[in-house]
Amino acid sequence: MNETALQPILDGIPHRPPFLFLDEIVEYESGRILCRKTFREDEPFFQGHYPGFPLVPGVLLCESAMQAGALLLSKMAREDENAEAGVEKMPVVAKMGEVRFKQMIRPGDTVQIEVKFKEKMTSVYFLHGKITLAGKTVLQFEFACSMSERNESEPRTQ
Repeated sequence: MNETALQPILDGIPHRPPFLFLDEIVEYESGRILCRKTFREDEPFFQGHYPGFPLVPGVLLCESAMQAGALLLSKMAREDENAEAGVEKMPVVAKMGEVRFKQMIRPGDTVQIEVKFKEKMTSVYFLHGKITLAGKTVLQFEFACSMSERNESEPRTQ
């Protein structure tokens, strides 16, 4: 994992290894982010999912897209001129829907993770996630996140 490529991700979202499923930001523009993740053979979940035929669990593919969505919202919040200064907010998943898996991801596969902002209603952000492998769709789904204020009494880990 390239530490230089990883730093902007660590600066943008609270996720940390071993539960961080992004390796780098490939592109960012307002309302869209493209990230990359290579699933290494030594990922701990491969030991049990499935011995002899390791697959990335579908829920972890969803998680990688939601982490990219959290990163997108974090970047959008920093660009928001109306954001409250000094208030740290953390993205929390509120809903997932229309999840469609189209192919398996195995150890060594590098996926592209694209998330697009669709709309905001009150404090909920609606997004579309898509993961591809070699240009072919692996997963598509819709999800929603709210931005919750981080309580200063909550423990921080870094």
